[in-house]
Amino acid sequence: MSSGKKALAVWGGLELHTPERGAHVVRDLLEAEGFAVTVTDDYDALAAEDVGSNDLVVPVITDGVAPEKIGNLVAAVRAGTGLAGYHMGLATTFRASVPFRYMASAYWVQHPGNIITYRVDVTRGDHQIMAGIESFEHTSEQYYLNYDPAVEILATTTFSGEFHPWRKDVVMPVVFTTMHDQGRVFYSSLGHTADELVGPVREILRRGLVWAAR
Repeated sequence: MSSGKKALAVWGGLELHTPERGAHVVRDLLEAEGFAVTVTDDYDALAAEDVGSNDLVVPVITDGVAPEKIGNLVAAVRAGTGLAGYHMGLATTFRASVPFRYMASAYWVQHPGNIITYRVDVTRGDHQIMAGIESFEHTSEQYYLNYDPAVEILATTTFSGEFHPWRKDVVMPVVFTTMHDQGRVFYSSLGHTADELVGPVREILRRGLVWAAR
């Protein structure tokens, strides 16, 4: 049954992140929730005059150059369109665009040790995105982020110092929410490739997408 809600997923950038397949996982999750979902690799869709007609926008993009009229997306989010991303999406998207970076609320800077096994600690089991999900081990890139102190942290990870001893015991957000004016913003650093979007990683993403939508 349709919820009457619309979402836009835009993919691109490094193929090692399997962005097209990831965007289709986003589509599948949202279509199961009744959304009408547009999936495209055209970055200009993010800058369209009517981008605010979407209840949710999900960039599945590594780096890239922001469209000239990215201000249309910023204005849409400020007016209530949701923004969501996982792993590279938001954290690496459009590195040079200051307005986008402010809205994204986190910036990827490193993943010491590359693919490793680390623990994801659920810190807000009372939040609807994390309810019933226990802390778990995850094998992937452990993202080190520079992040906005305004975010509400729902899950964290702790760096062991094995690879970068000077960052031993640093506690870092893995899942967070925030607001950008009237728009809800959701981010999860989990999901290096589409193959990792399974189990609790997939469920956190599903709930986060639904939470962020207007």
